[in-house]
Amino acid sequence: MQRTLKQPIRLAGTGLHSGRPVRLCVLPAAAGYGIRFRRADVTDRDNMIPALWNHVTDTRLCTSLGNSAGVEISTVEHLMAALAGCGIYNALVEVDGPELPIMDGSSGPFVAAILGAGVQVLDTPMRAIRLLGEVSVAHAGVSARLLPSDTVEIAFAIDFDEAAIGRQSKVLDMANGTFVRELSDCRTFCRRRDIERIQAAGRARGGDLGNAIVVDGPRVLNPGGFRRADECVRHKMLDAFGDLALAGAPLVARYEGTRAGHRITNLLLRALFARPSVHEMTDCGPAITGRLPGAHILPEDFVRL
Repeated sequence: MQRTLKQPIRLAGTGLHSGRPVRLCVLPAAAGYGIRFRRADVTDRDNMIPALWNHVTDTRLCTSLGNSAGVEISTVEHLMAALAGCGIYNALVEVDGPELPIMDGSSGPFVAAILGAGVQVLDTPMRAIRLLGEVSVAHAGVSARLLPSDTVEIAFAIDFDEAAIGRQSKVLDMANGTFVRELSDCRTFCRRRDIERIQAAGRARGGDLGNAIVVDGPRVLNPGGFRRADECVRHKMLDAFGDLALAGAPLVARYEGTRAGHRITNLLLRALFARPSVHEMTDCGPAITGRLPGAHILPEDFVRL
């Protein structure tokens, strides 16, 4: 069955790019509503933005969405991952600025708020997108593909020169709360040598050691280091999961990413929906519903670090 929140949740934090305070409120919504963003600070034109793949306007450092009126919202991937990981595909997200708060650089604070508010099961069957064939995209050593599967799976591999990261790979079946337990607390990361260049370009002005892992060769500059030995590849999986949620429904498929980022995952969704013959929308019976991300999770599944 479809799900939404039992009650609204409210969070506040700092915008990654502007460095300014940002407040958001996530409201319950009816079955079939989907996920939509509303820019509460915009009152002179259409301020509603659907959380869908064909509304992606920018994929540099984060995922941004926009509408035909030119209204945009950025850094949506961590909240999208949290909602999908808790099985929520119906909600209205109100934001008082052009970006979501970065929080601690993970989906953890969003997941904690969602589980604290509770999940409401709606009296409408869940529908999912099922893969019937392979779809892939690749460019300059970066690739991603979707394969038919009976469950939601993510396989990811990264390879960085920095000894603190190096080569990492991981495969997860996302059923039964895997996202909450295995990925939601994993933070975004960057290399120290990239920070000045990024901030000189007017981005990531709100970035600091409280909302991102910073590595310098073999060193992790954050007090306490990594939360998990393979936190970096896990965060890339978190990002991919959030970007895939922009399909608008659970995507029952195996996603494989190699050094993939926001751009390649969005290109993959565009390739998927350009080929109607390789996917179908299907009603989810008990067998499929019970293995979707967000099924059978409890607040105690989330470990606050």
